[in-house]
Amino acid sequence: MDADQQRQDEWADNRQNRLPSFTEVLSRRTRPPVDLFMFYLFLQREGAEDILDFWLDVQQHENLCRAYFKDVRKSGRTIREDWPEYWDYARRRGSIYGTVVGLNPHTGTKRSTASTGEMMSEHDRRNLSSMDEKAARSPSPHNPTSPTTAVDSEPPRSATPFSLSGRTPTLFGARRASRAPTIIPRSSAISRQNLIASAERIYLRYLSPAGNTVGSDENHEIYLPPSLRVHSFPLSGGHEPKSHSEMNLMAQIPDMFHSQKEYCFRAMEQDAYPRFLRAKAFGNLTPVSALVRLIVGLIVLWIGLAVGFSLIFLDVHPKSVRFFLFIPFTIAILFLISHQYELDPILVFFGQSESTPFRTLRIREPYVKKLLIGRAIWVSVLVTACVVGLTMLFWAVPGHRL
Repeated sequence: MDADQQRQDEWADNRQNRLPSFTEVLSRRTRPPVDLFMFYLFLQREGAEDILDFWLDVQQHENLCRAYFKDVRKSGRTIREDWPEYWDYARRRGSIYGTVVGLNPHTGTKRSTASTGEMMSEHDRRNLSSMDEKAARSPSPHNPTSPTTAVDSEPPRSATPFSLSGRTPTLFGARRASRAPTIIPRSSAISRQNLIASAERIYLRYLSPAGNTVGSDENHEIYLPPSLRVHSFPLSGGHEPKSHSEMNLMAQIPDMFHSQKEYCFRAMEQDAYPRFLRAKAFGNLTPVSALVRLIVGLIVLWIGLAVGFSLIFLDVHPKSVRFFLFIPFTIAILFLISHQYELDPILVFFGQSESTPFRTLRIREPYVKKLLIGRAIWVSVLVTACVVGLTMLFWAVPGHRL
């Protein structure tokens, strides 16, 4: 635990004068309020957490494959001897596990970015078509509808990863079950069937339109461009591949979702992550909390103005009583400007940032803390100026009893 804390401190020291990168967030090297947990909550509020769940699940799938390759090498066998189909595929197409499986990194072979459908030859497609029909008659235990039979009646897809069809942002905290990856079981050696089962779960959960109902809580399908979509998954975790076509397809399992994972990474890095930084590195309120401050601020401002005009038109004496208007004006202006900037200076000065509405955690990222303190000082000066100006205005107006 002390070693982990020391590493976190070293990483934080390297970011004294900059914001963290998206890679650092995904690798869990950042601290609140710009850590992976807060990014997940941010996507959850937008109803787009499935794209991050997909990335995490594929990352776990790739870790499972690496663990399998390492187990094979520890047993004294080479990947070429244990899995000749994958070895041949990796030599021809390239693989992200090149150094793990023992491929020569200087051969010049590059990882293919083609979709899984494009990787299969026409011969494999014809041989696997019969298996697709069998899969349609014997549904997978993970999904009552076969992925192959659902392609023809595919529901409308969204145009971007963050405009998911039939999904609405969870603005008021309606949570859905987390799809975070599970821990790799190590009670026994990892087998190729485990790799197939892992890939099958990812396909059925995120890539198959089968069984997904628009507006349903179980609709986890993510958007992918046509060239990256996987339209079928003929293999099954409960059935050991035996035919030549099945073995060739199984060789693609370790690298099957890497291109899709890279696309999701770029989409999050270019779209969601900048908005996340604007929300958490330059503000400390959630949308619900900011909205509540707007409503309360308008109500208190109306009360303050009503009392102020009453003091004027009733010509209440002494005139110094009007100075007490600074109380409702301070509350109102503070809440209204906090809504505008999505930043509560009081919370910042106490080192707090909201994670969910009205629940806070401590700001521990050094540069973010520096940015928020600077903005909190500016908001405080602005609130003070507005309150002083408004209070002096109502004090200076001469009274006139109606």
